[in-house]
Amino acid sequence: MSLLSVQGLGISFGGLSAVRDVSFAVNAGEIVSVIGPNGAGKTTLFNMISGVYLPKAGQVRLDGETVTGLRPDLLARRGLSRTFQNLQIFQQMSVLDNVVVGFHLHERGPVLSDLLGLPGARRRSRASTQGARELLERVGLARAAEREAGALSYGALKRLEIARALAVRPRVLLLDEPAAGCNAVETEEIDRLIAEVADSGVAILLVEHDMKLVMRLSHTIVVLDHGEKIAEGDPATVSRDPQVIEAYLGASAEVIDAHG
Repeated sequence: MSLLSVQGLGISFGGLSAVRDVSFAVNAGEIVSVIGPNGAGKTTLFNMISGVYLPKAGQVRLDGETVTGLRPDLLARRGLSRTFQNLQIFQQMSVLDNVVVGFHLHERGPVLSDLLGLPGARRRSRASTQGARELLERVGLARAAEREAGALSYGALKRLEIARALAVRPRVLLLDEPAAGCNAVETEEIDRLIAEVADSGVAILLVEHDMKLVMRLSHTIVVLDHGEKIAEGDPATVSRDPQVIEAYLGASAEVIDAHG
């Protein structure tokens, strides 16, 4: 059974159909990328899957359970986490505290214990801090743990956001343009990190405009155009699909060259 299954998903805004009848699945340890020209509906699709938008049609299933329309926090408790195209970082907090925030979702304890700083609350706090430090080591930011997040480079902030998403302990991770705006070195670091997360068994759904990264990492690629799925398959198949080439127009050569 797929960890994430999308069946016939669709939504309209003001009578204009943004996404229509899109279906696909993502298995544990698999990287599925959603690509398409600007305005194809990629982020809208992400927003429906992650509970930001309520679909007008179709279903989202997480490990066999229907979760369509659940709030993002409830989806996170069930194991679905995401990053955003525009960074959602607490710029004036430390790098470490930005990741600790992600651990709070699974912390359990009496409110009074937290307010009074009782031993149970202190143990939970130490565990969250230790978990956050381990994630920062994993994403290459351990030495920056005490720095203010806003002082990091753009590429480091992208990795920080992934670390915080991983703090939720997701089974499914949605990454919305994780390499956007990054230079070649930063993109390579994010490339490595995504592959490592997938190797750990997490199902990854990726939206990304860097076709070289997409073709290198993806097990399956789903192509959208004007809100509809026009192709699905492995990188070799998708890169040679006539509909994909036509949809990308001037970008078609880039799609083919990325695979080659």
